[in-house]
Amino acid sequence: MRKIESEFIQVNHIGDDQLRIELSAGLMAASANVSPKYFYDTLGSKLFAAICELPEYYPTRTESTIFSGYVNEIAASVGKGSTLIDLGAGDCTKAEKLFPLLQPAQYVPVDISVNYLRDVVSQLQLQYPGIRMTGLGMDFSSTIDLPDVVQRKKRLFFYPGSSIGNFTPDEALAFFRRLRNACDSDGGLLIGVDLIKDHKILNAAYDDSLGVTAAFNLNVLAHLNRLLRANFDIRAWRHVGLFNAELSRIEMYLEARNNQTVTWVGGERHFQAGERIHTENSYKYQPEQFEALLQQAGLKLAGSWRDAQNWFMVCHARVV
Repeated sequence: MRKIESEFIQVNHIGDDQLRIELSAGLMAASANVSPKYFYDTLGSKLFAAICELPEYYPTRTESTIFSGYVNEIAASVGKGSTLIDLGAGDCTKAEKLFPLLQPAQYVPVDISVNYLRDVVSQLQLQYPGIRMTGLGMDFSSTIDLPDVVQRKKRLFFYPGSSIGNFTPDEALAFFRRLRNACDSDGGLLIGVDLIKDHKILNAAYDDSLGVTAAFNLNVLAHLNRLLRANFDIRAWRHVGLFNAELSRIEMYLEARNNQTVTWVGGERHFQAGERIHTENSYKYQPEQFEALLQQAGLKLAGSWRDAQNWFMVCHARVV
């Protein structure tokens, strides 16, 4: 068999000036905010991996149970030989578990920086020499601009882990439409969705007893200090995570413990004690509500699988 070399492409790159403008605009907004994509510096990624091991944080293990229990049904629904496009691939472990049954013709892990992917994809290429692998550096939250090296045949977008909850429903609809437009008639989506459940379970998952989620949220301030040369005093802030029943979403904030002024290159803001910076939403869905969202985007539900407690759902949808 001819040896296949993995390839890596940085599709788009936010320059330092553009990044600072984006972050500064969020901090200066009437309700200060930071995009959750800035959670994931080196420490933030490690803290999130620790969160996934916490007893309170059910999504990762529940989704894993669904894939383990229904893998043959999922594989039968999806079929073999797809162009598997792994959105927010990270360490690629979730997609790798599907390789034996899905046998993708091409694997396309996507993360915001292609450098995050080099080592793990190069190792995967050695283990699966028959699968063409193309790592993409791309911020897919705002655009799906795939280069020509990504095969159009049977594109299957893979978006596990309930990250779709970071989008508002309107943003999720626009996102699904972009995915649909990036596919031919044989394309589709395989996605994990967190479902509405007891509020106590939801609140505990985002405010654990060990404080790992708090450290994960607070670490975004350390990241901002580096990116903006800001002077956030992390000790002067506290983590807040709560379920907003009216909007069916978990909301995460950083709350000022006291009055303080924060400065950064090109800006400053005075925060009153109790004032918050919004760092993340995580929307939770009813199954019928999520299916309707897919249909509005031109995607038809081909199969769905849930755990025994109906806490989480995995969906396969096809292009209509």
